[in-house]
Amino acid sequence: MASISNSMEAKEDDDNNKYSIIVPTYNERLNIALIVYLIFKHLQNVNFEIIVVDDGSPDGTQEIVKQLQQVYGEDRILLRPRAKKLGLGTAYIHGLKHATGNFVVIMDADLSHHPKYLPSFIKKQIETGASIVTGTRYVSGGGVHGWNLMRKLTSRGANVLAQTLLWPGVSDLTGSFRLYKKSVLEDVISSCVSKGYVFQMEMIVRASRKGYHIEEVPITFVDRVYGSSKLGGSEIVEYLKGLLYLLVTT
Repeated sequence: MASISNSMEAKEDDDNNKYSIIVPTYNERLNIALIVYLIFKHLQNVNFEIIVVDDGSPDGTQEIVKQLQQVYGEDRILLRPRAKKLGLGTAYIHGLKHATGNFVVIMDADLSHHPKYLPSFIKKQIETGASIVTGTRYVSGGGVHGWNLMRKLTSRGANVLAQTLLWPGVSDLTGSFRLYKKSVLEDVISSCVSKGYVFQMEMIVRASRKGYHIEEVPITFVDRVYGSSKLGGSEIVEYLKGLLYLLVTT
């Protein structure tokens, strides 16, 4: 009887879960409507909100989001803009301040992270009780689509280098498609100092060092459908500097 009671309580807890999906944007006018539609399509029986953190996009991204609010409701799509481009790390911090869910998902707006994987993230967390579920390109069932050989080698090399130096316990350090328990994200994010693309790597390394339970779900990363990539030489230099910083401080 006790096991039945416990399973019923767990099911009730699952039903009470709410997921706050933080989507940072900068010049994503061509992508934001599609990703919102796909999130609603794949999470039909899930309690969630989408928090769009737009960094002053000049292309009209915010106007599109306001139109989407008229369709889906301002309680389901929250627009929380900032005046200018301030980086990914601070965008997540800003979005977290407005999150009302007990779980937080962070994902890109450019369709490189397909919302079809969200049910797998949620299922994995419920089954394992994980504090973090992270998408990975580097296990069976995962991969990358739309990259040339040089970019694949660069990404894989960066990941192998980080794995060798940091031993984080996860296969994809630089991925940015993750589900967190909100309390865990608040704890980990408070100890991070990096900005930009290094922020994701520091987050998962800090979480691993703190002993949080991390699970992985294979995903296929698809190069952005519309617009141009924001990853350039400065981000690569930033990554190397961040790797050295984490090697010294963790």
